[in-house]
Amino acid sequence: MKEFTLKQNGEIKRLTNKTFKFDDRVGEGWFSAVYFLKTKEIVEKHLKDNMITMQFFQKRNAVLCGTDEAIALLHTFAERPEELDIYALQDGDKVSPYESVLTVKGPYQNFGFLEGIIDGILSRRTSVATNVYKVVTAAKSAGADKPVIFMGDRDDHYTQQAGDGYAAFIGGSTAQATHAMNEWWGKQGMGTMPHALIQMFKGDVVKATEVYQKTFPDDDLLALVDYNNDIITDALKVARHFGDELKGVRVDTSKNMVDHYFFRNPQIMGSFDPRGVNPQLIFALRDALDQEGYNHVKIMASGGFNEEKIKRFESLGVPVDMYGVGNNLLKINIGFTGDNVLLNDEKEAKEGRRFNPNPRLEKVDYPVNRD
Repeated sequence: MKEFTLKQNGEIKRLTNKTFKFDDRVGEGWFSAVYFLKTKEIVEKHLKDNMITMQFFQKRNAVLCGTDEAIALLHTFAERPEELDIYALQDGDKVSPYESVLTVKGPYQNFGFLEGIIDGILSRRTSVATNVYKVVTAAKSAGADKPVIFMGDRDDHYTQQAGDGYAAFIGGSTAQATHAMNEWWGKQGMGTMPHALIQMFKGDVVKATEVYQKTFPDDDLLALVDYNNDIITDALKVARHFGDELKGVRVDTSKNMVDHYFFRNPQIMGSFDPRGVNPQLIFALRDALDQEGYNHVKIMASGGFNEEKIKRFESLGVPVDMYGVGNNLLKINIGFTGDNVLLNDEKEAKEGRRFNPNPRLEKVDYPVNRD
């Protein structure tokens, strides 16, 4: 899962400080819970010679992400970071419930105020990476390696795009929708046309696709065909117009809409939910394209897809060639916890927690994340 530009000369290279655009106020404690800041002040006055070990874990089977970011945060904002002992797994590692993924040893007052921020980084990035991994695995469940496009730009604040896109990449997505989502490893976003383009051509899908092709002649031609809620009619229109030049069509029918195809064929209704992008609609689209000789035209499906829906489509053999997934990949469902578990190298943790050494952890040499 780590086969990308961070692997150089056969070795995994962690992301550097140049990657992350940290807010300088992190070092001032602006984003830290106030009780951490008060504890820092107390320890500086009364326990300055302490040496604690803090470990981070979560409670699910997951695909880890955010370790490089957390290490960079420590190396940027901890006091005397060169004196910290840091051990960590790699982004993309599969982890088990309660497995330690990161340990930090040093004087509490030097880094303890960063605990909550590190928890948040690991929680969000790991949640997205794990969500994507599950969707990608579902898309491969029938034996075909079907691309999954990460389309989460409209589902969260834009400032999260770079980190979410990286996490989606770690999880195995094929491509991301925006340039920002690809920023951390130097790629570019991909996409074709939105409904807005077709709207400005008054619903004329052929004309919108024609102008798109003239403007971006080097792109694979992929037409969006649900604007008029009549995907088979519009897919055939663009296929007849562009022939072999048309590489695919995208279906993004709203989950509250019933395509006109079903109203023209009421005899097939009654045994399934006809709303949104459903198996019967995609089967009908594939048949219509094939009957006119457009077997080469691929079908991309988006709108409301998650792990369960993709599994269902794949189990039924629905002829989708690629999936576009958005907000379902951004659900934060994994929470990390940072615990102080050793004090001056002796076991000392709250009841129910304990030092959990992990032989998979790798020592992080300072200054791996420095500019």
